[in-house]
Amino acid sequence: MTSLADRPVNPVVGLTVSHESADLHVTGAALYTDDLVVRTPAALHAWPLQAPHAHARITSMRVDPAYDVDGVVKVLTAADVPGVNDAGIHHDEPLFPTEARYFGHAVCWVLGETLDAARRGAEAIEVEYETLPSLLTLSEAIAAGSFQGAQPTVSRGDAAGALQRAPRRFTGEFEFGGQEHFYLETHAALAHVDEAGQVFVHSSTQHPTETQEIVAHVLGLTSAEVTVQQLRMGGGFGGKEMQPHGLAAVAALGAVLTGRPVRLRLTRTQDMTMTGKRHPFHATWEVGFDEEGRILALQATITADGGWSLDLSQAVLGRALCHIDNAYFIPDIEVLGRIARTNKTSQTAFRGFGGPQGMLVIEDILGRCAPALGIDPGELRSRNFYEPGQATPYGQPVRHAERLHEIWEQLTDRADIARRQAAVAEFNETHAHVKRGLAMTPVKFGISFNLTAFNQAGALVHVYKDGSVLINHGGTEMGQGLYTKMRQVAATALGVPLTAIRHVPTRTDKVPNTSATAASSGADLNGGAIKNACEQIRERLAEVAARKLNIHPDDVRFVDGKVTGIGFTDTEMSFAEVVRAAYLQRVPLFAAGYYRTEGLHWDSARMQGEPFKYFAYGAAATEVEVDGFTGAYRFLRTDIVHDVGDSLSPLIDIGQIEGGFVQGAGWLTLEELRWDVSDGPGRGRLATQGASTYKLPSFSEMPEQLNVHLYERATESGVVYGSKAVGEPPLMLAFSVREALRQAAMAFGPADHVLELASPATPEAVFWAVQDARAAADGPATAEDARADAAPGPVEDADNLGLVASGDAVAAGRDGRLAHAGGGFTGHGDGAVDTGHRTVGAGAAGSGATVARASDG
Repeated sequence: MTSLADRPVNPVVGLTVSHESADLHVTGAALYTDDLVVRTPAALHAWPLQAPHAHARITSMRVDPAYDVDGVVKVLTAADVPGVNDAGIHHDEPLFPTEARYFGHAVCWVLGETLDAARRGAEAIEVEYETLPSLLTLSEAIAAGSFQGAQPTVSRGDAAGALQRAPRRFTGEFEFGGQEHFYLETHAALAHVDEAGQVFVHSSTQHPTETQEIVAHVLGLTSAEVTVQQLRMGGGFGGKEMQPHGLAAVAALGAVLTGRPVRLRLTRTQDMTMTGKRHPFHATWEVGFDEEGRILALQATITADGGWSLDLSQAVLGRALCHIDNAYFIPDIEVLGRIARTNKTSQTAFRGFGGPQGMLVIEDILGRCAPALGIDPGELRSRNFYEPGQATPYGQPVRHAERLHEIWEQLTDRADIARRQAAVAEFNETHAHVKRGLAMTPVKFGISFNLTAFNQAGALVHVYKDGSVLINHGGTEMGQGLYTKMRQVAATALGVPLTAIRHVPTRTDKVPNTSATAASSGADLNGGAIKNACEQIRERLAEVAARKLNIHPDDVRFVDGKVTGIGFTDTEMSFAEVVRAAYLQRVPLFAAGYYRTEGLHWDSARMQGEPFKYFAYGAAATEVEVDGFTGAYRFLRTDIVHDVGDSLSPLIDIGQIEGGFVQGAGWLTLEELRWDVSDGPGRGRLATQGASTYKLPSFSEMPEQLNVHLYERATESGVVYGSKAVGEPPLMLAFSVREALRQAAMAFGPADHVLELASPATPEAVFWAVQDARAAADGPATAEDARADAAPGPVEDADNLGLVASGDAVAAGRDGRLAHAGGGFTGHGDGAVDTGHRTVGAGAAGSGATVARASDG
């Protein structure tokens, strides 16, 4: 076997090739799970009955009226479950609940000959509910002490003592929103049972093995009696890691009970109202700096909104805690993590898996504190970068920390930062009502599953007598290009052209016990397994070729479909010839490959160890322009330098960097989830149920100029062909967009003014930030009076920065302007602010907002 990172002569990895399904995608010929229903005779269709309450006990349910609807075949309830009535891994997610825990919770499912029949059948069912108290916001849950799961702490040194000694201390509070996955393909499953009782489920899932296990335990079967296949996904982003299991189980249960195939596909509204999202977070913090702006200590509490059940919240929180340092060395630190239980969808995995939330906290802290410290935000960040030899708060050495500095310097040069900063300053001096901002932010993201056991993968490789190759592994294709990379890995390992490699859909009866395609580990894990299987076959073929060439097997070379020996350039055989000879000599031409990530250990109770194989680094610089009258903004330019090691497939990686960046920008600037938090009958209802009400980034939100450069000379040892993961790390490059918006809004006020910015930084949020900056420019009395009246309570600190706290407060100043004194205020609130001119009603203030009127406004 060769070293995992070594590349042979003329490798196929590293070549710029298009996505393996690109032609199928653009022509509409690519098959997805729900496309199979037209090929499945007599399939039934499933429709959910969703509860109209945020929290309610089901006191009675009459399903008989559904059977009076023409075309209804079966109503599925808890009484029909032969196994375990639970769809989760923590046994806290009943498939058919007796208590609705969020608005839209499916209480039963109807199967019909047509989708319309199933829908009308669900409408006919009579359910009586006893409404119960509900908690919807993080503020409500924290006040009520409503928490679930473990409460881990990551710590090092003496944070409290270091804060006491710190020359500069600041405190704050920050609450920021979640994000809807909005994959193009909604959740879908198609199940049928064969003549032997084998249950076969097509599922749009990132974790076929776990889907298999949940289906099996709901049906009371063994895993060997259930097969799950995943063709491809129209996007996943983490939303199909845990959430598909129960839906697949419903389809499988229906198929078992009726003897007919069952198709389940959620509408967009159902998908948005029934499935989990990125976790919103709340943070309180105190940070200390020395006189040069170096971080001395951090104490914080971060609280994730987990929704109604645990799902993956504990793992998400763990990764958030492991990334709250981002790229910065914090000598003394103590951060407590909690998971709130609320009556909303069970929040789940989303690209970055808690890392973005943890990193956003420290980036917001630095963005807020830089003006008070009198240090340029970019300079403040770079002064605190990890240096070689330093370790994270959880004890992992930061290998290749020098890359952070090199990437930062490269970006500074490539983006022409010094000249453009001067140009921005000149522009802002000459434009009273339009301002620009330019910001740089770094990324350090750990790659591997925090749960060490998940860091393994298997593969199955077949070589046929004609020299063609078929590969399979446990990774799933959701558009990210994993199958493309795996074909390149196999072609490289076998020394054959890419055209010789065929990839087949992922299914549990070919490669068992697989991990989710998540944690950016798909290429690392499955690539290692593919390479291992191919090398087993190649070593056998080398023995055959060596006898024909009369050389030692170690001297046989496989290149571009030809088999030669060192020094035998005039003698060669085709790969197919060697394969045929191997078959005639009864040499096996298939192999099962396996890979486990070495060097990992993690104690989740102590939050100590080395959970990551390596760190992916990157940095981005973004320039924006903000209209002071409306808060509307333009993304003018973004420059990115990102570390992907030695790229397996550069075109795929650049696409992932661009896509991740835009998705991150959507989370931080546009995508605002809103729930009805009133006490009316609609309490708990998701108000943003589709593209008409939930703003997604589109071409118009792309930077007018986007430059992506892959960091060079970046081979990562111990990883397949020296590459690095690229799925999640680029999302955090979008912090540069948010910080650029902060810089632009700050330009409307004094340079030392501490400016909070809500997340998402919608145009509305930016407008209020501009108003805050302008109020500060009008004079200390105006701004401070507004802040004092709006603040929910005194917060003391050494630099009068306590009101960077997200008190979720909006107040009217003496001059009638609205001054915002808290981040996150663009969420929901029912209070109103009387400015003397107009009333700003519900939606102007954040969750748990304090709305105040200045004493003389």
